[in-house]
Amino acid sequence: MKRLFERRRVAFAAAALAGALAAAPAEAQKKYGPGASDAEIKIGNINPYSGPASAYGLIGKTIGAYFNKVNAEGGVNGRKINYISYDDHYSPPKAVEQARKLVESDEVLLIFQSLGTPSNTAIQKYMNSKKVPQLFVATGATKWGDPKNFPWTMGWQPTYQSEGRIYAKFLLTNHPNAKIGILYQNDDYGKDYVKGLKDGLGDKAKTMIVAEVPYETADPTVDSQMVRPPAPTCSSTSPRRNSPPRRSRRRPRSAGSRSTS
Repeated sequence: MKRLFERRRVAFAAAALAGALAAAPAEAQKKYGPGASDAEIKIGNINPYSGPASAYGLIGKTIGAYFNKVNAEGGVNGRKINYISYDDHYSPPKAVEQARKLVESDEVLLIFQSLGTPSNTAIQKYMNSKKVPQLFVATGATKWGDPKNFPWTMGWQPTYQSEGRIYAKFLLTNHPNAKIGILYQNDDYGKDYVKGLKDGLGDKAKTMIVAEVPYETADPTVDSQMVRPPAPTCSSTSPRRNSPPRRSRRRPRSAGSRSTS
C-alpha cells in the first residue's frame, strides 16, 4: 500500500510539472535558457539507485516511465522531455557531484524530485547560487519552505513533523500509557520526526519517551543502539520516508525509509 501511494504521489508530481511546462505562454517560449529548446526540455534528477536507500530508486524509475508516456503522446507543446537521472548512492558528496554534472555539463532546465534530506541539503546552496530550480524535492523536511533565503528550492510532500504529530495522536488515543523509545536517523530528516512526535505528545512527552537513540546512515548495523532502550515495555518509533527504513538488529536492510523522499 505504501509503495502504491509513493507511485501515485510521484506520478502526480510529474504530471504537475508537465502541466506547468505546457501552460507556459506561447510568446515566452522563444526566450530559451539552458535546458530548453524548440525540440526538448532537459529535466535532471538524482536518486539512490544503489546504497542504503536503494529501494527508493523506484521513484526515479517511475518518474522516467511517466515522462516516457508524455513523450509517446507528443511531449509538452511538441517538445520531448529529456529526463536525465543519476545515482548518488544516498551520499551527500556524490549528490553534489551529480548536481554539478546535471547543471554544468548536461545543462538541465531544472532538477526535479531529487530524493533524500541529506542529499538535497548538500546541493541546496549550489542550486540557488546557480539559480537553477530545485523543484519538488522528495523529502518532507521543514527546511524546504524558505523562499526568502532559498527561492529556487521548492518542497512537495507533507512534512515529517506533521507525520510525527500524527503518530503522537495515535499513541495518545490508543496507548496513552506507553513507554516510547525513539531510534532516529541523525540528520534533519530524523530530527524533524522527533520534534513532530514530541510536539504532538505535548506534556506527556516527558513521561512517555524513555529513550532517544540516533544512528548514522553509514552504520552497518544498529545492534548497539537497540540494546540501549529499556525492554520489553519500550515501544520503538521509526519514521519511514525517503531515508533508509527500520533496520534489523543483525543486518541492515539493503534498501532504503518516504524522506527523502
